Parts: sequence; C-alpha cells; structure tokens
Amino acid sequence: MSIKQPMAFVDLETTGASATKDRITEIGIVLVDEHGVREWSQLIHPQTRIPVFIEQMTGITNAMVEQAPRFAEVADEVGALLQGRLFIAHNARFDYGFLKNEFNRLGMTFRPTVLCTVKLSRALYPQYRHHNLDSLMERHSLTTRERHRALADAQLIHQFWHVLAENFSESTLNETVQQLINRSSLPSNIDPLLVHELPEGPGVYLFYGENDLPLYIGKSVNIKSRVLAHFSSDHRHHKEMSLSQQLRRIEWIETAGELGALLTEAKLIKRLLPTHNQRLRRKKALCAWQLQQHDDHLRPVLAWANELDFGVQDNLYGLYHSQRDAQKALRNMADQYQLCLSVLGLEKTAGNRPCFAHQLKKCQGACVGKEQPLAHATRLLMAMTKLKLVTWPYPGATGIREGDELHVVDQWCYLGTAKNEADVHTLLADGRPAFDRDTYLILNKALKKSRVVLLKAN
Repeated sequence: MSIKQPMAFVDLETTGASATKDRITEIGIVLVDEHGVREWSQLIHPQTRIPVFIEQMTGITNAMVEQAPRFAEVADEVGALLQGRLFIAHNARFDYGFLKNEFNRLGMTFRPTVLCTVKLSRALYPQYRHHNLDSLMERHSLTTRERHRALADAQLIHQFWHVLAENFSESTLNETVQQLINRSSLPSNIDPLLVHELPEGPGVYLFYGENDLPLYIGKSVNIKSRVLAHFSSDHRHHKEMSLSQQLRRIEWIETAGELGALLTEAKLIKRLLPTHNQRLRRKKALCAWQLQQHDDHLRPVLAWANELDFGVQDNLYGLYHSQRDAQKALRNMADQYQLCLSVLGLEKTAGNRPCFAHQLKKCQGACVGKEQPLAHATRLLMAMTKLKLVTWPYPGATGIREGDELHVVDQWCYLGTAKNEADVHTLLADGRPAFDRDTYLILNKALKKSRVVLLKAN
C-alpha cells in the first residue's frame, strides 16, 4: 500500500454509542485521490428518536432528519464512494462498526481497509497522553466551524493527515500505516475486520469451531488485546496453531470489570466444556477432608460435595477433584509434619504394629502409643489449618458491586450478574447452582476487598 492510494476520511454522527442498537444520523466523507479532493455529506433518518443530549451535542435535531433519507436509500452510493479506498476515521472502530451494521441489515458486504487516526497519532506522537480529536485540534492548530458535525469532523481528520505529511517522511508515515493496518493476524476463517469490533475493555471471549463446537473460553481486562495475542505467535505454539486452524467464529461478553470476567469465564467453561480448556473444566466429583473423632484419635474423613452442602459446612479442609488427589495431598502433609499414616487412615496396621512411616522415623509414634492422641491431633490441626475452607460469612445472598453491575452470590455460589432490581429477584428465585471450587477461590479473594450488599437472609 502507498499513502498515495485513494483515501476516504470518514466521520459519523449517531443516536448513541452502540453500533448494534443505535443508528446513524449523519455521514461526512472527504475523498482524496489523484484527481484531487471532493466532499460528500448527508443527513440520515435514524428510524428512531435522537436523544436530547445528542441533539444538544451535535446540533442535529429530530426535525432536521424527519425528511432525510434512510440509510437503505443511500447505501449503494455510500458503498460506491468508499469502494477501494483506505477507510480513515478517528476511533475507527466506532465509525466502521456503525457502517458495517447498517450494511449488514441490508445484506450487503462492507470490508474496507481501516486506519484509525487515534492509533496513528499514538504511534507517531508517543510523548503525548491524549489523542482525542479535541486534543489534536489544540496541538496541531486544526480548525473547524462545526465541531460534532460529520463533514466538519471528517475535514479535521483530513487536516491532521496533512500535518503528518508535513512532519514525517513518506517512508515513515507509510511504514507506520502499514504496521497499523496489518497488526491483526486473525485466522483465515475469521473476517479480518473483526479486529475493529473487538472491545478494548474487560470481559470474556469464546472461540468456536466447526458446527459451533466450543474450542476455548478466556477472559481479559482487554478483550481485543488478548484475542489478538492468541494469534500473534500462533506459528510458534502448538496450542495457538491448533486454535487458529480450527477457529470459525468469535464471540465475546463485556463485563463491568475483572471480577465479572473471572466469574463468567468459570461459569461458561463448566457449562460449555470447550476442548482447549482443561484446568477449569467441570469434574465429575468434588471432595474435601472433614475432621472426625475415631476411637481416641482425630482423623480426616473424605466428604463429597454431592452429599454435603460445601457452602455452609464449617469443618472442611482442602478441595479436590478425586479421592486420589485428596489422599496424595494428605500423604504429603503427613510426610512434612511427621503425622501417623495409620491414624490418618491412609494405612492399615494390625494390633499395635507401627506404621511404615514410623519405621522410617517419619512418624512420632501415635500408632504404637509413643505419642499421645491429643498431641497428634494438635499437630494435625496445625497442618490442616491453611487448607480450611472459609464458611460463608453472611446470613444469606449478597451482591458484590462492580461498576454498574451487581454480582449476586450465595454460599460461595455465583448466581449471575444483575443490572437492576428485577434481575436480582430473578437470580435469587432461580436458586443456587452446585458448589464449584474455582468460583469459591475467586469469591473468597474478592470478598476481602469488595463492597458487599446483603440481599436476602436465609
């Protein structure tokens, strides 16, 4: 690509910020090619009301667009104007997203090469913190008579391009543009323009393969950055290469913050069982040690989550997905603290015969009466303390505030996320899911530093 190729500097005015829900009210385009510069602009009937605050910001009123054409009436003309041109916009994800959704509603394909001048400004002027259009106007003495009107703002972007051409060599500008438009290396089966739709905030992303098979679910505080990171090195890592080859579709769920992303990821992985998620996938069972008195000794006995309500039990230690894992952990503890394998129930010995650990001098003799039961029990309790599950500290369900969302939780179970009071009532009425180890660990950490609202006492 050369920076001399045909270009279209584009700006839109809309009824709001959501490309899927809101609609376009005005389009402004500055066309630049070998024949010179020409401009095109058009008010658009959005087929919905323009909010008062949008009217005040842009000056475009409902009365002004009442007789304007709908996007469907100008779609062919807009498509022809942009065809084959480098699509340049400030915060290009916004403008591209709105146009793509409008074309999609008409069953039309819209796949331009997109350049974002916010990112271009950041790349060429890294010493500055702010790169919004008002900052660029002040920094580079750009002028306009009608800020927040589509053609006027498109003209500002064109002015900024001239500033760049005057201050940087063609090779530097061309190289930077190339880096920005080639930065995404999404797999061949994914629309490369998806990069402009991926949100840059927190949430969960879902990779799907053939027949909508769930492949992988991940979370991040920046969905776009994390998704692209999967494929920036897919030629070096087998897992990423495998994902790249199988991937057919990407979805995402935006959340108010990191906690919402963590909870949603854990919940979706258990439900959808994606093939590339092994660590958080649902297991068949969950167990923990429960200390009980047997004869004269305190002994850990395995308790299962399908038999006890782990959310409210006070006497539970450790969380394991199998009896084998639980016993392995207990053996390691016995070795570290010189506990008796026989008393712990990990080894059967006849009469007063010593356990195998005592023969190796790794047991202080509780099995043969050399150590009093109380002394052994005390050391066992000390060893188990760090594994103790925290009992649910509230009388009922609670909400954890994060941004404008409320995560509803009860007895270490995540019920869901509410945006209003009706959502809260619905989640509470649906009841609690099964106790989950990963959710418990997330919530146990979150409750120590979060603002909690008591929702319902049991």
